Amino acid sequence: MALGLSAANANQFLNYLVRVAATSTAPVGLFMKLHVADPGAAGTANAAGNTTRKAVTFGSVASGGLISNTIAVTWTVGETTANEDYSHYSMWDNVSAGTFQFSGLMTANAVVIGNEFTIPIGDVDLSFLTAA
Repeated sequence: MALGLSAANANQFLNYLVRVAATSTAPVGLFMKLHVADPGAAGTANAAGNTTRKAVTFGSVASGGLISNTIAVTWTVGETTANEDYSHYSMWDNVSAGTFQFSGLMTANAVVIGNEFTIPIGDVDLSFLTAA
C-alpha cells in the first residue's frame, strides 16, 4: 500500500524537524481527487471516474496534532460520472496538473451517476500520532 506523504514532502518534513536543510514553502492550496483504490506512490493510480479536483479549506492552525476542513467539499450533480465506491483520496497543490502531496483512506462511499457527493465540515481530518 502506498498511502501517506509523497516522498518529497516526507523528506522536507524530516529536514525541517532536524533543521538540516531549508524547506520549501507550503502549497498555496490543497485539492482533493477521489480514487476507488490505493492511489499509489505518485497519487495517480485507481482514479475515480469523476476526476474533478476540489479545493479543501482547513483551519488556520492545528491543535493536538490534528487539523480539519472548515468548508464542506462537494462534487455537484453531473460531476459523478460512474457508479463506483470512493475509498481513497489524493491531495494536490493545483486544481489540475500540479504536484502530488499525500494520499489517504476514506470510508467507502457508494455513488451513482449524477449524484452529488459531499464531505461535510470536519470530516477531512489530517493528523499525526502524538505522544500522550
